[in-house]
Amino acid sequence: MADKKLYRVSFASQGKTYEMYARVVEHGSMFGFVMIEELVFGERSMLVIDPSEEKIKSEFENVKRSYIPLHAIIRIDEVDKTGVSKITQGKGDNVSHFPVPLYTPGTDKSD
Repeated sequence: MADKKLYRVSFASQGKTYEMYARVVEHGSMFGFVMIEELVFGERSMLVIDPSEEKIKSEFENVKRSYIPLHAIIRIDEVDKTGVSKITQGKGDNVSHFPVPLYTPGTDKSD
């Protein structure tokens, strides 16, 4: 049986940049959101513990599925192996949000 796909997802939230690994990444049932589930973290049996990965593990400890706003996604890569999940302080110079909403209800002027 072939191995399941693995994705590295980078997104911005509350002034920070998150980089996480997940087995499932798809558009969610909520418009404008990307759903990630089956989050993958490094092995707990490692001798060296990375504090940045421990922080993200504790934040997403009981999360079954997460919905990330489409405009917050920076990058999604399909990868061969898991790296270190981490939260870094956003610099503000590399990430910017779309200046306009993707969808504005009630703007249909076809009548």
